[in-house]
Amino acid sequence: MKHAVLISLFVVTGFFYGHSQDWKAKSGKADYLHRTIKKVTDIMVFDIYSPPVASRTYAYISIAGYEAAIQGNTGSISLAGQLHQLKPVPVPEADKELSNTAAAVFAICNTAKALVISEEKVDAFLKEVLQEFKNDGVPDEVIANSQAYGKLVAAHILAWAAGDNYKQTRSLPKYMVSEEPSTWKPTPPAYIKAIEPHWNKIRTFIIDSAEQFKPIPPPAFSTKKESRFYKEAMAVRNVGLKLTREQNEIANFWDCNPFKMNVRGHVMFATKKISPGGHWVNITAEACQKVNADVIKSAEAYACLAIALADGFISCWTEKYRSNVIRPETYINQYIDPNWLPLLQTPPFPEYTSGHSVVSGAAAVVLTKIFGDNFSYTDSTEVEFELPPRTFTSFKQAAQEAAISRFYGGIHYMPAIDNGLKEGSDLGLFIVRKIKTRKQG
Repeated sequence: MKHAVLISLFVVTGFFYGHSQDWKAKSGKADYLHRTIKKVTDIMVFDIYSPPVASRTYAYISIAGYEAAIQGNTGSISLAGQLHQLKPVPVPEADKELSNTAAAVFAICNTAKALVISEEKVDAFLKEVLQEFKNDGVPDEVIANSQAYGKLVAAHILAWAAGDNYKQTRSLPKYMVSEEPSTWKPTPPAYIKAIEPHWNKIRTFIIDSAEQFKPIPPPAFSTKKESRFYKEAMAVRNVGLKLTREQNEIANFWDCNPFKMNVRGHVMFATKKISPGGHWVNITAEACQKVNADVIKSAEAYACLAIALADGFISCWTEKYRSNVIRPETYINQYIDPNWLPLLQTPPFPEYTSGHSVVSGAAAVVLTKIFGDNFSYTDSTEVEFELPPRTFTSFKQAAQEAAISRFYGGIHYMPAIDNGLKEGSDLGLFIVRKIKTRKQG
């Protein structure tokens, strides 16, 4: 009889232990994190976020997710004290059990709700994911604790975000188009006003200042045929007139235009796509999934990548409105060929340096640091926009292709691409050398 009781106790306790471990394994999957970040991406595409504003959003939601995910992990290092003005996040109460994955999801979503327009879409996603955690067997008390902690982290991050000057830039004077022939002018078909001319005033995340990675000046403006500027413009025109199929595919794959105006006869309509930063966020998800990265490594990858994107856009936009270089479409139509059109729609901001080149250069350095050099992967980011996937042998190769795509697309001269890649790579190197997310040994 005694043996029967012991066996019964073993079976019962074993059942409860196994059940406990089962919900932790199910709810601890990094897929929850990837889907949450992708949901925020989809919402920003719907809301039509400009590339700089999208990068700011990615940074805050990713930092919130990282800080929640690493709680209790002795091998991870908080970003507090490393990022400008970020103070330590509140720690969870010791007697309240959490699901770090759930806490990270709630932290990301609650941060995102304050930063996107369509917050009801975040609420709908939260409702779905909450039910999934319950289906995984996560105890109600653990879910409640995770929700509460996620909200606490989000509130901390949002209070920090409120001091980055973003709100102040909303009320600054609009960009005034100059009559100087060398400067940027709005372009057809929509002649959209200049986007984020005051982005240099946004607080940086880890670089010392918006001026730290100032590139060399662009070539001097000139309309003389023997000048370098004229020759650079001719190179854009000439490649655009004889694009190969591969060059055409590359340009469209990396277009990443959040708001493209399409003209069909007398009808004009807009199509929406992922931002350049969002493209690299998606690449990060693909890299994490390829190596089966856990929640902490995935959160680390998103946070480091997003910080590089955000600082990259601040650096790039600072130079854009400092040098205020005319776009190829405007210059070529006025001084070379009035009938020439670029393959891609010209973005509504100055030309130098190339935003794709800067942020891609920075992203490649950060992702190489995390996942290693010669990391091959297939990028399916544009499949949902009806473009086939492309395969790369390294993040650096992808960054170089993203950069040259702007030349093929007819929207950048080569100096903006070459110097933009250097600007981004140097910035990325600074970030990976300065930021610490893991304890040694």
